[in-house]
Amino acid sequence: MYKFLKDSKLCDPKFLFGVATASYQIEGATSVDERCPSIWDTFCAKPGAVYKQHNGDVACDHYHLYQDDVNLIASLGMGAYRLSIAWPRIIKFDGSINQKGLDFYDRVISALEEKNLTIMATLYHWDLPQYLDDEGGWLNRETAYKYAEYVEVVSSYFGDRIDFYATLNEPWCSAFHGYRDGKHAPGITDDRSAFLASHNLLLAHGLAVPILRKNAPSSKHGIVLNFTPAYPANESAKDVADFADEYNHWFIKPIMEGEYPESVYQHYIDVMPTIEDGDMGIINAKIDFLGVNNYSRGVIDQDGQYPNYKEVHLSDVERTHIGWEVYPEGLLKLLTDLNQTYQLPPIYITENGAAVDDQVVDGAVEDEQRCRYYQNHLSSVDQAIRKGVDIRGYFAWSLMDNFEWAEGYKMRFGIVYVDYKTQKRIPKRSALWFKEFLDSRQQ
Repeated sequence: MYKFLKDSKLCDPKFLFGVATASYQIEGATSVDERCPSIWDTFCAKPGAVYKQHNGDVACDHYHLYQDDVNLIASLGMGAYRLSIAWPRIIKFDGSINQKGLDFYDRVISALEEKNLTIMATLYHWDLPQYLDDEGGWLNRETAYKYAEYVEVVSSYFGDRIDFYATLNEPWCSAFHGYRDGKHAPGITDDRSAFLASHNLLLAHGLAVPILRKNAPSSKHGIVLNFTPAYPANESAKDVADFADEYNHWFIKPIMEGEYPESVYQHYIDVMPTIEDGDMGIINAKIDFLGVNNYSRGVIDQDGQYPNYKEVHLSDVERTHIGWEVYPEGLLKLLTDLNQTYQLPPIYITENGAAVDDQVVDGAVEDEQRCRYYQNHLSSVDQAIRKGVDIRGYFAWSLMDNFEWAEGYKMRFGIVYVDYKTQKRIPKRSALWFKEFLDSRQQ
């Protein structure tokens, strides 16, 4: 199937292909080497919060198997790896530095360097130290400054050894799933809390950027945002779909233009946080790249009085195991729309992938739906580049099956199958598909 890409822009050797993971989802070893508990350790222990009360205590045991996993990434022909660094491994509850945590990531980075893999490190992928949540978490403005101190520690230690630093992963999910609908840690359900958390997360990002530039002047610095573009279910739903789409811009607009989307801000004015003098200038710090995460689209219809809306689940569409519609055309429209709306830095697709109900048969996993998903979404990336969007790389989510947050281990997104009982890794058909394509680029 990879042959359709033969004449695409993705065949350029400069176009970066990689795989992505996140610390809490794969590392395990949650009580090893003086790691502090995170909000996800706490959330997983809450009855009913996570599927079958699964947790990340062991996950993929990447903490001990990282060398095997790095070898696996290289064997698939990938040129890059996007990992995240766990804040609870780096800063202890008393504010002191945990050298054992730095040593672990030093080992991982050294292994990646030996394989000549480009390294993208996300500095916050949702695993806030529990001791900070005890002080209010992202509802406490001070957390943004604590984050800046943590970034200082990591970036001064690793410097330019990390090629790309991403400040935050999907702050929309941290704020709105964590503090508005309660689906994610810390499980709060309150509009005011969600908007306050979103502002403090953006402040944390803005505070981090100059620190990263100081400590890693040759690296690239940016942020990873998720987008689920809204489509109207019918002609009369166009206005509410446009309003819903403003939420896709809640984080990118202040980063790129120094202000929040006006229509959403005004609608929720009664629950908006106090914005201190200088905040928006800090948030508007120049970034070197934008990470774009996309999996699907949302089909939106009216739900009572404007701008209230609801998501409609169409019955005649293909869906992945997690229930998300397969809609590669949405990625093309998203990328071209963003490019037309903002003066963007280079884009990297930092997550894109599909959950499939994978089964091992005779030692192999034939994940045909995932192969088609990647093929069609990569075609959208290729088309976006041809339309003038500056896209420099693509990271598949995920390297391997892992702890999928509130879904626990029920959903498998990996291109590598993980047997959680034995920790055996089995490359799926999709992994071999990528390898065939990436090997063909060398010919």
